[in-house]
Amino acid sequence: MRERYIVRTLKRMIFIAMAATILFVQEQLLTMLPNVQLTVLLLVLFSSVLTFRETMTVIFVHVILDSLFMGAFYPFYMVPMFIGWSLVPIAYHTVLRRTNNELKLAAFGFVHGFLYGWTFIPFVMIQTGIYQFWPYLMADLLFEIIMGVSSFITILWLFKPLYRIVSRELNKTDQHWRIVQKKH
Repeated sequence: MRERYIVRTLKRMIFIAMAATILFVQEQLLTMLPNVQLTVLLLVLFSSVLTFRETMTVIFVHVILDSLFMGAFYPFYMVPMFIGWSLVPIAYHTVLRRTNNELKLAAFGFVHGFLYGWTFIPFVMIQTGIYQFWPYLMADLLFEIIMGVSSFITILWLFKPLYRIVSRELNKTDQHWRIVQKKH
């Protein structure tokens, strides 16, 4: 029984490391397209197959890697990014009630495009010393729409097939372990 727990824990740890890597690499590959990304899709996917704590670990590692890659640990960039990405597993485990309905998840992805942008507003206002809310919001609106539409489409088209593949692979350990135990 203990061996099964160790194998399962190890597999989940490896998956968490791979998830953080995939999240970081895809975001860097798509940086030339402003706010077009697979990040929300992947975070929704990871939230659906991992625990809340495990998904938050993926987000934490992603924010650290992204900050290192961008050149510095800058709190006015890291804090709102962490808050913005954390909204996905928080919403998935509370408001969305762990649904796997791709239409509901896609609608959330669209809304998240705006919420993510809005988490940066107070930090940018403090950083720049410009305390006018509406000009910043209006300047960022197009990018929020792009992120929302990108998230909506990718979740609607890709969530179900990716969920089937990932959940099947994560469950293989349990199935394999049952077979090994029956042979002994």
